[in-house]
Amino acid sequence: MALENSRKHSSVVVDGRDRAPARSMLRAVGFEDDDFKKPQVGVASSPSDLTPCNMHLGELAKHATDGVNAAGGKAVNFSTITVSDGISMGTAGMRYSLVSREVIADSIETAVAAEGFDGLVAIGGCDKNMPGCMIAIARLNRPSVFVYGGTILPGFLPQDKEEKDALDIVSVFEAVGRHARGELDDEGLKCVEKSAIPGAGSCGGMYTANTMASAIEAMGMSLPNSSAQLAIGKPKREDCARAGEAVCKLLEQGVTARDIMTRKAFENAITVGMALGGSTNLILHLLAIAHAAEVDLTIDDFAEIGKRVPVLCDVKPFGRYNVSHLIRIGGIRPLMKVLLDRGLLHGDCLTVSGQTMAESLAGVEPYPAYPDKQDIVRPWDDPIKPDTHLRILRGNLAPTGAVGKITGKEGLHFKGPAKVYENEEDALQGILRGDVVSGDVVVIRNEGPVGGPGMREMLSPTAAVAGRGLIKEVALITDGRFSGGSHGFDVGHITPEAACGGPIGIVKNGDQIEVDAVKNSISLLIPDEEYDARMAAYTPPPPPRDSRGAGQIRQARRHCQRRCRDGQRFVLTAQPPPPKKVRRDQDSS
Repeated sequence: MALENSRKHSSVVVDGRDRAPARSMLRAVGFEDDDFKKPQVGVASSPSDLTPCNMHLGELAKHATDGVNAAGGKAVNFSTITVSDGISMGTAGMRYSLVSREVIADSIETAVAAEGFDGLVAIGGCDKNMPGCMIAIARLNRPSVFVYGGTILPGFLPQDKEEKDALDIVSVFEAVGRHARGELDDEGLKCVEKSAIPGAGSCGGMYTANTMASAIEAMGMSLPNSSAQLAIGKPKREDCARAGEAVCKLLEQGVTARDIMTRKAFENAITVGMALGGSTNLILHLLAIAHAAEVDLTIDDFAEIGKRVPVLCDVKPFGRYNVSHLIRIGGIRPLMKVLLDRGLLHGDCLTVSGQTMAESLAGVEPYPAYPDKQDIVRPWDDPIKPDTHLRILRGNLAPTGAVGKITGKEGLHFKGPAKVYENEEDALQGILRGDVVSGDVVVIRNEGPVGGPGMREMLSPTAAVAGRGLIKEVALITDGRFSGGSHGFDVGHITPEAACGGPIGIVKNGDQIEVDAVKNSISLLIPDEEYDARMAAYTPPPPPRDSRGAGQIRQARRHCQRRCRDGQRFVLTAQPPPPKKVRRDQDSS
């Protein structure tokens, strides 16, 4: 198919005498006569001063625009929103974080569909705009390429002349805990605050942004190496220009997003994310993207794939290195080649490069020798963990499932008394006061999609635990979720959540809780009779509601996560379910 014949959508908008008004509007923004004969490609990004993750995306969009135009298309730029988890974390504003993913997806879908764009380049650089872009791409099903905005350089304290101890945003959160412990004075805390974030780019560890970037590349929706580039520098700008060219080739070939976003492609994304030691949000976001792409994917698929995938990368938050260090030794491509050679990637999957996954990895060189030349990526026979750190747990505390992030460095089993908090703010203050001691299981409830509302991330409490020196001595469980920067013995996404009548709502201070990451179980250790009596008597508290707008409609209603009986799939629903009594042997919907 010639490029000029790849105008399935834009031709409806601009061709014919009756479309003269549309052409007149477009002439005002720079269209010439010849441009109306070219396929139109939307270039969506979210440039803003809201966060360093996105502050440079406007410039990157210009390079993508140039790439589209040079390849014979006509690029049209537009912007969407973003929010910064690093800024809103620990406040009521964080209730809007997960919601922003859907707002971003809706806005991109709306602009592309309304304006009749034939293709799309979407540029994202933060936790929610990346999956938001991918949800829109999946819904639209047009030739599309995703571009990652790139990772940030590490920061260093002024006295760290040899730059041995890299800092990032998690360093600042943990410094708050160190300050509460008395290990860091006011001036020391301020020094960390001023040094940790040196400029543009997404948070530097294998947190949610870098996890999702890697998964999207593994899915085939980004060009090779897009996920392992610094936000600043020539390679990322070239990546954007090449993405513009690539989308025009996809238009010529008639290849749409869902031709690439197959079930096998999602399995590749899961495999790579797990081998890298990625965020629990990998599960949350891939399920949502798969739902948009009409690909059948459930939490049990993550459990099954995880049995075969070792954790190989010693990266933050649980490890020593930032993604900038991983970039220096080759990024994620050599790891993907190892996984392909071991039969863990589907090599026949198509990618936006026009090659299959196997073809795109054919010439990839291995990492430098371990441990003489690098100690970031471990060899296959000496993994950090022989199977995945992302555990799907069930038990009488989570009848329909929970997600644990347990690398083994903190052990694989934890049993201790519950220290219960009704929300994140109370938990954070309790940890900073020293109420939480070694051996405790911190329970933070009423933070799910309905109860929060919005399913906030618990980075502030987990970082405070780390800062107080208790990261290997305390477990933390919640019906909310965790930031990619969280580490320790953490279990989130507990369902049903407290606001929907889930058993996490009946836990009392001092109750014994057991988490087993080998048996993949999470249990409240009270007699059956007492469990049943508490469940029968439990009435969930009403969730806080904003009076109107996104806070009420989007958070407390549309984004309630419910489970289907046919496989425990997370789905979006029109309304929250009514509070429901859940026995431990019930499979609640």
